Amino acid sequence: MACLALTPSGLGAADPPGEIALTIENNRFQPEELKVKAGAPWVLVITNKDKGPEEFESHDLRIEKVIPAGKTVRLKMPALKPGSYRFVGEYHEKTAKGRIIAE
Repeated sequence: MACLALTPSGLGAADPPGEIALTIENNRFQPEELKVKAGAPWVLVITNKDKGPEEFESHDLRIEKVIPAGKTVRLKMPALKPGSYRFVGEYHEKTAKGRIIAE
């Protein structure tokens, strides 16, 4: 006899990845520190409220993505090992910076 495990979200379905919001405003990222669960994929939702584009760049994560002015983009992020991962806004590196902490 076969046995099926049921989950609240459906028949053996995996939960969708969680979303974490990041805003670009006044050439800065808000919040500057993001905390995510280590070992689980997630989605980074970046909204650019500035009048010009900004590039989200993380050498630690090997990601570069230009976010046009007034637009929102969603980046599917991989499961991360515990640790700290820095990111910057390449067009405003002195002010647009932050880190992702995977715990």
